[in-house]
Amino acid sequence: MSEKMDLNSEKYQEIQKVIDKNLELVQELNMKPRTIDQTRKIVSEIIGEELDESVEIRLPFQTDFGANIHIGKNVYINNGSMFTDMGGIYLDDNVLIGPNVTIVSVNHQMQPNNRRNLVLKPVHIEKNAWLGAGVIVTPGVTIGENAVVGAGAVVTHDVAKNTVVAGVPAKIIKKIEE
Repeated sequence: MSEKMDLNSEKYQEIQKVIDKNLELVQELNMKPRTIDQTRKIVSEIIGEELDESVEIRLPFQTDFGANIHIGKNVYINNGSMFTDMGGIYLDDNVLIGPNVTIVSVNHQMQPNNRRNLVLKPVHIEKNAWLGAGVIVTPGVTIGENAVVGAGAVVTHDVAKNTVVAGVPAKIIKKIEE
């Protein structure tokens, strides 16, 4: 499912208000060392949902929108992560996010005269999935339950559950036995 968004629309003007507020919160979050509880509190404010006390996020943490991130229980997000979430980012329970991971749910339209307008496609990281260091996940991708994405991979297509992928673009390396 994807949604097109014109940057001159009234809807985008409302979104820009959220972006402005959350950019200040993201800057505040990353300005100085924080405890896990302090980080969780500020990120909860950014995403508009209270994070479970089992969630741990290491700083710095970046997001360009913030209000469309959904995080389950017992999720670990390592330092340097960037979530471009206007299209929606969903992390199920027990997800592990390695350092410097980028998850992108927004793209630009291909037609030159519309290129500054957006295409929004949600990203879903299912239960127990693990994204290694430096992984990039592109718009519209689902990473299946128990899947592992090797360090440095660029994920451009869905990853089946119980599968290990790696490379650019990510390709199946092996299946994980349950």
